[in-house]
Formats: sequence, C-alpha cells, structure tokens
Amino acid sequence: MLIHALCFYLFAAILVASAVMVIAARNPVHSVLFLILGFFNAAGLFVLMGAEFLAMILVVVYVGAVAVLFLFVVMMLDVDFAALRSGFLRYLPIGGLIGLILLAELALIVGAWSFAPEAASASQLPIPDPSQISNTHALGLILYTDYVYAFQMSGLILLVAMVGAIVLTLREREGVRRQDVSRQINRTREQSIEVVKVPTRGGV
Repeated sequence: MLIHALCFYLFAAILVASAVMVIAARNPVHSVLFLILGFFNAAGLFVLMGAEFLAMILVVVYVGAVAVLFLFVVMMLDVDFAALRSGFLRYLPIGGLIGLILLAELALIVGAWSFAPEAASASQLPIPDPSQISNTHALGLILYTDYVYAFQMSGLILLVAMVGAIVLTLREREGVRRQDVSRQINRTREQSIEVVKVPTRGGV
C-alpha cells in the first residue's frame, strides 16, 4: 500500500501545482500546457481509485479535444494579451471585493456542510461483483438511463464550442482563389473547350 500512497501524493502534488500555474502563467499557451498536465495527473488519480473509464475519458476527450482545441484557438486568434492586461489595476478593487464575497460564501458553505442522512445507508448498498459487471458497464448503465439528457446536453455544448472555434478562426482573405463546385458542375461545353484553328507551321 505504500506505493499507492506515494503515487497518490505525487499525482496530487503535480495536479495542484499545475492548476496554480494555469492561472499564474503569463503566456496563455503555457497555461494550456499546464492544463493538459493537470488532466493527465487527474487521470492518474482516477486510475488509482479504480475508475479507469473516467481516466480514459479525461485523457481522450479533454486532453485530445477540448484542451488542444483551446490551444489552437489561442494560437490562431493572435490575441494581444498585453492590451487585455493593461486595465488590471483599474479593476483590481472590484475583483478583490468579488473575491472576498466568494470566499465568505465558501466559508459559510463549508461551515454548514454535513453528511447527508442517507449517505450511511447508501454506503451499505451491495456493490456489483467486478467479475459480473465492469466499471465501464456500470457507468454506461447510469449515463444512458438516469443521466441521458445531461449526457446529451454536454455533447451538444462541446459541439457548439467546436463550431464556435471554427467560426472564430475562419478569415476571408482577398485575392485568394477558391473552388466553386456548383460553378464547375454547371459549365457548358462552350465554356470549357475552345477550338482554335492553328495555321500550318504557325505554332500555337
């Protein structure tokens, strides 16, 4: 069990450090790279807990799609982040006030937090035998029965994010020749072929 504890503290420490660097890094590309590192360490924690399906989804969906998509959007938009940070000191008092309010709300929530009465009885429910049903099978039963609408809604949100990234990076450039498929298909023979009478020994 010592190796499990060492792996847990290693993954947790790197995850917390990468999460801090996501918001502390000055370069947004570096922030995305630290975010990907945090995703990988969170996946390692899921593997330690026996939730290998969640670990795979975290790596495949978030690292392979969301984080990389965000990275390409940041790189393609060429946003001037120095200009965005120019008004930081002007909004610092308002941001600090909102931060203190959120901190007070979190303190109230943590102070009033307690275990639910049904938590003890829920922990005594029979756990499915791993030889009969796998972790992936159990998650599939829950996602596609009890939470099917929320699952489909999350997929729709990801689709909208992907379309939005494509629209933001699409630029119309002047002087670029583009293919017009309908115009090519509707061409007539006269528009496509020109018969030229070449004189003898005259060349083209």
